[in-house]
Amino acid sequence: MLFKAVIVLFTYVRFATSVRCFDCTSANNTMCLDPHLYDEETVRKFLPSVDCNRGIQAVALDGSSDFFCRKIVQTIFHKNYEPEVRVTRGCGWKRFYRDCYKADNEDHLETVCQCFSDDCNSSKQNSSCFSIIAIAFCMTIITTKDKNPVLIK
Repeated sequence: MLFKAVIVLFTYVRFATSVRCFDCTSANNTMCLDPHLYDEETVRKFLPSVDCNRGIQAVALDGSSDFFCRKIVQTIFHKNYEPEVRVTRGCGWKRFYRDCYKADNEDHLETVCQCFSDDCNSSKQNSSCFSIIAIAFCMTIITTKDKNPVLIK
């Protein structure tokens, strides 16, 4: 019975540590520029959200990284043309020591931000992985509680 509880606990922990991120680029999906302009149903329908642990990066990294969400805003400078703003949202796997940073390159400026909850690379919602793990642990203890516990003296 305890073995089953441990399996259930690890299933919950695995679920809790998996992160979903919006995955798009404004180069081919204008909704990616600012999803907050659209209602929730439209965003769900036309802005893809992916499970980072199941994507191509997860296969390439073979489970060796903890994924997170990333949003990159680039201002691209074209000679003799107006600058172009592009937004890219997706999964990240190599964390930076700050949540956001800026890069100034010769032909573009970019701001990169990382976050760690589901679809956070668009919304301001915060979901707590810790609370899911705590609930799973409590449920495991409750379901495996022995009616005749052995007391250690």
